[in-house]
Amino acid sequence: MLVLVGFGIVGFYIFRISHLLLPLSAPMSSAFMTGFIATIIQLVDEEKQKGRIKGMFSAYLAPTVVNSLIDSGKEPELGGHEEIITAYFSDIQSFSTFSEKMTPARLVELMNEYLTSCTDIVQEEGGTLDKYIGDAVVAIFGAPIALPDHAYRACVASIRVQKEIQKLRDKWKSEGEKWPPVVHNLRARLGLNSGAAIIGNMGSRTRFSYTMMGDNVNLAARMESGAKLLGVYTMVTDTTRADCEKHGGDRIVFRFLDKIVVKGRSLPVPVHEVLGFRDEISAQTLECLALHAKAVERYLAQDWDGAIKAFEESAKLEPNQPSKKLAIESNPSLIMVERCHYMKEHPPGANWDGVFVMKEKG
Repeated sequence: MLVLVGFGIVGFYIFRISHLLLPLSAPMSSAFMTGFIATIIQLVDEEKQKGRIKGMFSAYLAPTVVNSLIDSGKEPELGGHEEIITAYFSDIQSFSTFSEKMTPARLVELMNEYLTSCTDIVQEEGGTLDKYIGDAVVAIFGAPIALPDHAYRACVASIRVQKEIQKLRDKWKSEGEKWPPVVHNLRARLGLNSGAAIIGNMGSRTRFSYTMMGDNVNLAARMESGAKLLGVYTMVTDTTRADCEKHGGDRIVFRFLDKIVVKGRSLPVPVHEVLGFRDEISAQTLECLALHAKAVERYLAQDWDGAIKAFEESAKLEPNQPSKKLAIESNPSLIMVERCHYMKEHPPGANWDGVFVMKEKG
């Protein structure tokens, strides 16, 4: 620009003192176009670099987090803020068994396929991957992008993940001896909870991650670990169920399981099982749920014999029947039959509020 301005001034000055016309239009137009084209090339190159950076960091951070950082134009910094979110935790049942029976290379191959499938579904439903902890997947629904229906999306994701795991099991079985039998029956437990949590960049000044913290996050983790004790594979709090039904109606079928006090907390939490989409639930399963609900009424009324009889009836119709071959240990009806026998021998007293205190994490 300085050269162009200087050239123009010199041209006018020469014309003024000697009436000599220098060619101004062509050189200045040429210089201007050259500069314009160079600017366009630079912008295109910067966009390519930005896309490359986004692609690289999206392999380590959730794409929504990367986009949020780039769009803000600010340097990432430590700090967090409170958001209403749904926390999602999943973990493979008896994962240590897989480690014992597979080579490291084959275990990595299995985990990459499993984690890719689960993560893709979480992100398709609007969730943000928080982290992997070994075989566990931790995700956030509702941050950094606000989602009014975060609980519903998280429940939909949990159903889709369980269905995808079934497809993976079938695929692994079809591959014959490539995988040990334990892989053919891989199962995962999922836990969800909705509520206020601290969301933001947490860690040290030199290295941090976008994550979530708080009591409600811990409770979601307890839902995942505690699912085993109640014989289910996806367990959510009553808060998540209520918020899900607020936005998704009755599309998703829940089953009330219990009122529990999880390890590390003092207040009871009603918990539910996520069974699936209503239009995909069999008539037998719906009958099982009706019998189970009546059995729970007997249980809460301390009619132990009546509850045992009702739970034994619903146990016959449970979608998951105990099978060592299929790696299914129990189901909610059978768990409650054992509980009722214990309660019959150790009555809780007239003032019992129906709360069960979990003595372990899961």
